[in-house]
Amino acid sequence: MKNGYLSQWARNVSPSPTLAVDSKAKAMKAAGEDVCGFGAGEPDFDTPSFIKEASAKALAEGKTKYAPAAGIPPLREALAERYAALGVLSEPSPGQVVVSPGGKYSCYLAILATCGPGDEVIIPAPYWVSYPEMVKLAGATSRVVFAGDEQGFKVTPAQIEDALTPSTRMLILNSPSNPTGCLYEKAEMEAIVELACRHDFLVMSDEIYEYLLYDGAEHHRPSSFGPEAAERVVTVSGFSKTFSMTGWRLGTLVANPEIAKAVADLQSQTSSNATTFAQYGALEAMLGWDRAMDAVSEMLVHFDRRRLNLLEGLEAIEGVSCQRAQGAFYLFPNISELGLGSEEFSTRLLEERKVAVVSGHAFGADGYVRLSYATSDEVIEKGLSRIQDFCREI
Repeated sequence: MKNGYLSQWARNVSPSPTLAVDSKAKAMKAAGEDVCGFGAGEPDFDTPSFIKEASAKALAEGKTKYAPAAGIPPLREALAERYAALGVLSEPSPGQVVVSPGGKYSCYLAILATCGPGDEVIIPAPYWVSYPEMVKLAGATSRVVFAGDEQGFKVTPAQIEDALTPSTRMLILNSPSNPTGCLYEKAEMEAIVELACRHDFLVMSDEIYEYLLYDGAEHHRPSSFGPEAAERVVTVSGFSKTFSMTGWRLGTLVANPEIAKAVADLQSQTSSNATTFAQYGALEAMLGWDRAMDAVSEMLVHFDRRRLNLLEGLEAIEGVSCQRAQGAFYLFPNISELGLGSEEFSTRLLEERKVAVVSGHAFGADGYVRLSYATSDEVIEKGLSRIQDFCREI
């Protein structure tokens, strides 16, 4: 066939390297190999039982048909109430809320609804692996701005301003961050939002890890900084990380009415709607918020212990340095002094020591690797021992 069977989008998109590492580790385990997996970006806890029970009840009651494209009304109403209480919405407006099949799809629709050919999107690096691919699929162009561990992995307003062009359409912010766990302070976030208002570009704020915080840290939502900010900021989140519901595929988006309607329209022509009975489980999480957050608090006790144990072990390795994450469930150590690029480091570590980490190259940051501590204490202890041995040898 002329030019082959695939479109330019299919030819140019890259598969998710984080999912690839996790799949390879699971395949090795299935083959009987003793693999310590630090690649997975999902909590290793079950979904709270009362959420599962609500979804099972919805199934039993026959809530298995199409739902409105933007989400079932009671869930959108509950989300609107929550976001109004947080200052993201000036009033509980369900029309500004869209429920999508996963936070990843919410991000993609936010970009697709607002960006296209000729537009540029500023992406701070280290970045989540899917952002550049989503921008590419929308036909827009990424402009990457790097911030290393010497500045806490956080870009400055000056860096963003230097990257602006007449084609700048959007800035993507992810706080707390995947892969670094960094968290923007309120003053830092306010300065960036002020820049967006002054230069009239959009901000997509990916807040999927908003409730996974440590050391008394506080998450700040840029859309809550006033009417101008609310007009320009698209807030994306979901249920996956907070409530250990990764497989449920439920993401959320809050935006001004024009963008929210466009996102709902795009969804109506692609996925139709998020899974109907799963939305009733999410609704139960919203209605039983205190109960749900109790489950999160219990999960955080384990995450915090693992974070500190993993950090201490990594910092003890000669040639490795690591920032103390304030959110999410990742550490992003600097391994550049060991003399290997992150691709070679992660490949050899898996092959020679059966430890799966994700190369920093996938996140736009060669010289680093990402480790998820959403795994057991036993895996962390065993994995650290293997990493220490590997680093000594090289």
